[in-house]
Amino acid sequence: MMRFTDRLDAARQLSKKLEAVSREKPVVLALPRGGVPLGLEIARTYQLPLDVILSKKIGHPLYPEFAIGALAEDGDPLVNSYQKKNLDEEWLTHEIESIRQQIADRRGMYDKVLKKQDLRNRSVILIDDGIATGMTMKAAIESVRKQEAATVTVAVPVIPKDTYHELVKLADRVIAVDVPEVFLGAVGAYYGKFNQVSDREVIRMLKSSTQKS
Repeated sequence: MMRFTDRLDAARQLSKKLEAVSREKPVVLALPRGGVPLGLEIARTYQLPLDVILSKKIGHPLYPEFAIGALAEDGDPLVNSYQKKNLDEEWLTHEIESIRQQIADRRGMYDKVLKKQDLRNRSVILIDDGIATGMTMKAAIESVRKQEAATVTVAVPVIPKDTYHELVKLADRVIAVDVPEVFLGAVGAYYGKFNQVSDREVIRMLKSSTQKS
């Protein structure tokens, strides 16, 4: 079932639900790479500052697409306790360090075009193009809490109902366009066009946000 034509359509539908939150003058924090087109559109609509927050899933050693945890910048790794019991500890330690380095490298690249926002005592909107397991978003929430954000709103076009209820316990608000009871298994299933967003495109978007802010 196609719910959104593309990320721009998703951003515009989501944006309509954020009018009240926008009055708090929050920082829009997009999760790269897919969340950046949405974050840019929403930041422009409400003339809000845009930044990124880097959060990366920890994939299962045998099934890398299956998230067993996640790590965000300035945060501690989150690992599913059930999965952790069956994992090689040395592998997990190495994988976490590898992801931490990837996050640091990407942050360094993005910092060249966008000044990192100070989140202390500020309202924050965390934006992605959709949520499945919620692992990367949970890590992102923990990271902004650690940075002493005043309030944390999660805003996404689509999120499964069970994951929605999990995130409601962690964020101050969770706002979504679609909260299906039966999830189609992948965020991309809700989009007509769901191309991968490259680092080059992210950098171009971040540059354009600084030029028009």
